[in-house]
Amino acid sequence: MKNKLIRGLACNGRVNVFVVDTTQLSNEAQKKHDMWPTATATLSRVMSMAAMMGSQLKNKKEKISIQIQGNGEIGSIFVDVNGNGEVRGFVGNPHVHYQYNDTGKLAVGIAVGNQGMLSVTKDLGLKEKFTGQVALQTGEIGEDFAYYYAVSEQIPSLVALGCLVDTDNTVISSGGVLIQLLPGALEEDIVKCEALAQPLARVSSMFKNQTVEEIANSLFSDFEKLAEHEVIFSCQCDKSTMKRALLTLSKEERNTLIEEDHGAELTCHWCNTQYHFSEDELIELERFVEQFAR
Repeated sequence: MKNKLIRGLACNGRVNVFVVDTTQLSNEAQKKHDMWPTATATLSRVMSMAAMMGSQLKNKKEKISIQIQGNGEIGSIFVDVNGNGEVRGFVGNPHVHYQYNDTGKLAVGIAVGNQGMLSVTKDLGLKEKFTGQVALQTGEIGEDFAYYYAVSEQIPSLVALGCLVDTDNTVISSGGVLIQLLPGALEEDIVKCEALAQPLARVSSMFKNQTVEEIANSLFSDFEKLAEHEVIFSCQCDKSTMKRALLTLSKEERNTLIEEDHGAELTCHWCNTQYHFSEDELIELERFVEQFAR
């Protein structure tokens, strides 16, 4: 089943609603990065959030970059999304696994830590990029993004993100729900949205048993779907990109690769794809650099 995102309106157009299923997306990320359960759940939550944020972009060239740096063992978390629903991401330490003793749930908050920063950078093709940054609140991701929206964008938001991981490390279900009050929202809309916090605490189970449309309709009886699109794990890396990365090395470092290593192996952080450069390819690259420098 393909990952699917829908967005629409509720409460007579006064509430924005986004629902995304990222089960397949999260499974692909888990395989690419060989992640343990808690690391998988962490990256999955951020990718689900990124997909919903990216659905508001106008075209493929626009991009949102998310970085979370907490004081937990997982280290940095990086996720990119463009206006075409293409998502990619990785974590600093993929081999992290914690569970809460009282519930048995994956302890994302411990893995991430509650001290650090969440940064969102929007590249809308303008002269300057917009970056919003807030301090982490819990490290559980959902609460941190709700705080980001409240502080950085002044949009009251309810964020629910979840990921169920099986004993063999595969993702059973994952996804996210974003509910935002629009200007002109009534007090009754606020009460309605606040009441959804409790059922959305089980959001990962929702995606195990329901489609995105069923989830949206279960939350709002008057939900009106405006758009839907596919979300995929996609990295734009290629050998040319990696060749440019080699050019960032010093001449001495490139010569070491030629004379001592007789080649180079580069790995893309985003998707873990490896690119091999033979000794002859490195020599040809060095000739190009020398010719260009004349």
